[in-house]
Amino acid sequence: MTSSYLAPAASHAYVLDLVRNADRDRFLGALFASEPARSDLLAVLAFNHELARTRAVTREPMLARIRLEWWREAVGEAAGNGKPRAQPIVESLSETIRRHDLAPERLVALIDAREEEIDGPLDVLRAGNALADLELAVLGVDSDASRRAARAVASAWLMGEGPEREALLAEARGLRREVDPAALPILLPALSLGGIGAWRKPLAYWWAARRGRY
Repeated sequence: MTSSYLAPAASHAYVLDLVRNADRDRFLGALFASEPARSDLLAVLAFNHELARTRAVTREPMLARIRLEWWREAVGEAAGNGKPRAQPIVESLSETIRRHDLAPERLVALIDAREEEIDGPLDVLRAGNALADLELAVLGVDSDASRRAARAVASAWLMGEGPEREALLAEARGLRREVDPAALPILLPALSLGGIGAWRKPLAYWWAARRGRY
């Protein structure tokens, strides 16, 4: 079992600002989790954001792979017993990994999914499932219905409008009576795929959370 670790407050602040600005819809959902799950979700989302922007950072395949290899090594350090490398997301992620004793392979699965995107289209189901599984782990949710719903929402998030996305959202919403309420913070962003105006989202999320809907 890995040792405990507390990331610097500045690293948590950096992660919060990053996710709030770069992934606002899922940031709003994370706010409905209580601490420390909220901080853990934000760390996972910041990690996901950094992986997702690999192709935007560099169009050169070799450099993209080097960047993802850097993250593989960082995850290994974050899950170890020593001090992780001094990078805000890595430090916050290390606290999360050690708090939940997450196997590094679970995070590497998300890196591997994003590596496929270097040479071809992203496998949205593979990437969505990997992210959803990490989110569920830090929320302490392991029910089958919650996993199916979370995976469907995370995969739908990576798709453009169309029947495949609608089918995934319908699948997730069909499980509303079976999901663990603790999974709501990662299911609420499904609301944003319905075209809710930005100014309405905070209230819409709040109302949906009270009703156990998404």
